[in-house]
Amino acid sequence: MAMFEETKKTAVERSQQKLSQVETGDDDDGEAGSSLMGRVHGDDSSSDSIGPPIPQTSQRKLADEEEEDEDVIGPMPPPPAKKAGGDDDDDSEDEEEGPASQIPSSHEVLLSHGSRVVSALALDPSGARLVSGGYDYDVKFWDFAGMDTSLQSFRTLRPCECHQIRCLEYSPTGDMILVVAGNAQAKIIDRDGFEVMECIKGDQYIHDMANTKGHTAMLNAGCWHPKEREEFITCSNDCTVRVWNVKKPKKHKSLVRTKSKQGHKTVVSTCTYSRDGHYVTMACQDGSIQMWDRRKLFVNPAMMNRTAHMNGTDTSCLCYSYDGRTLASRGGDDTLKLWDLRQFKSPLCVAENLTNYFPMTDCVFSPSDQLVVTGVSVKKGEGSGQIIFFDRNTLQRVSSVDASDDSSVVRCLWHPKTNQLAVGLADGNVKILYDPDKSHRGAKLCVVKAKRKVQHVEMMISKNIITPYALPMFRVDRPSSTRKQEEKARKDPVQSHRPELPVSGPGAGGRLRAKGATLSQYVLQQLVVKNPDERDKDPRAAILRHAAEASENPYWVTPAYKK
Repeated sequence: MAMFEETKKTAVERSQQKLSQVETGDDDDGEAGSSLMGRVHGDDSSSDSIGPPIPQTSQRKLADEEEEDEDVIGPMPPPPAKKAGGDDDDDSEDEEEGPASQIPSSHEVLLSHGSRVVSALALDPSGARLVSGGYDYDVKFWDFAGMDTSLQSFRTLRPCECHQIRCLEYSPTGDMILVVAGNAQAKIIDRDGFEVMECIKGDQYIHDMANTKGHTAMLNAGCWHPKEREEFITCSNDCTVRVWNVKKPKKHKSLVRTKSKQGHKTVVSTCTYSRDGHYVTMACQDGSIQMWDRRKLFVNPAMMNRTAHMNGTDTSCLCYSYDGRTLASRGGDDTLKLWDLRQFKSPLCVAENLTNYFPMTDCVFSPSDQLVVTGVSVKKGEGSGQIIFFDRNTLQRVSSVDASDDSSVVRCLWHPKTNQLAVGLADGNVKILYDPDKSHRGAKLCVVKAKRKVQHVEMMISKNIITPYALPMFRVDRPSSTRKQEEKARKDPVQSHRPELPVSGPGAGGRLRAKGATLSQYVLQQLVVKNPDERDKDPRAAILRHAAEASENPYWVTPAYKK
């Protein structure tokens, strides 16, 4: 209050000083000043006005307005109404700016994931990191802030062995990644690729899926809860959707069993949460879209449309608008449909002839909620894969972008913060579309960094032996005296160079005598000497010893020459 009183006192003093200058004629604009002070102070309480005086330019404007008011007789005409856009230039800019002008497609960045289809993409909530997965079983991590123009991923891993990656998604906080592959067990990894948890696999021989702790067949899709940090869902070919908690991987939290119109089991091709997290929405192979209220027991669906898409096709994607009122579905019957949650029996509008060859083709809403984006598949050599932009209200085609010359568009992500499009292609590449003026950070951070030069460090690596005499090759016996050393050298035939001595006896020192070196050889030689066989020395006698037997039994020679 003391500060306010001091300010008020200073303002009053300045006003009185200005008024005295105007009365004495020191100010050039005397008349304007007097009229101004009359306006400021008023006729009722001139001493109660507070605040600094109005600048002279404003005083002149006020004086001119007063003179005009005195000349005009009658009521003043109303001022011309201004448009919401401001000036004419702003109006023309607003007219030029339409839904098509929001598309960031002027520049692109190409990331090479591999040689096979990129079937999964995920951007973290801040848009700083991208994760890509494909049919080559690999998951690659891309950091835009750490990359340069070489565009190399900083980590590659294979989390699910030899199973195709079906879905990747960052948690709402960005610290965990949900990995859904072709096996029956979903995984949670952190931002650097280290495993956090793995869901348990169920018993495939149990008929009732409620009695198994996990999925028993291949997974198709998964999604994080938008509000709760540790909850996510997965859908599988075992005709169930299971709700999981990161801290309890040994059993699912709850279970949804989907059934067709005839009461049979039906496979769930994709699933997602609503924007507020109250509904679990899934699309089945019988063509139905089912919505289950998460706040109640999963007994009966809250909303259902049995004929949403063609029976027997895989609906590849379900996506809610940012306002939560509209649901977009990308069907395997080459259609894109919009659904109003208040009138779920029939679609708002339908876009047809959108070829889809992959069970994970995306459809997403733009950050402004005015466009719906999806990709189109093509056969090899028959055209180029396109990203098509539709108006949300009518599904009329607004624009299209050729993403690849000879490859299909499988995945599409439009990040709301960076305003950049990430596109996964069937040729193993990932394209990031951006606009330097409309996009922020993300891929713009790496395209301006020059490629780092590899620094070759030349250095001599020497093998340091800490205790050389501990090794056998360096161990040398140190003689106690020179005399002993000489005697040892004299006994060594190598060091003394002593000539070989004649061999006496059977042999010694590795040398053999002329007749046998060992006792056994000597005994054998003596036996031969004692019982000599004259026929062994005469070859003719050795042959003739069989003559008597041959004449008595001519078995070998005679039968051959009988004829």
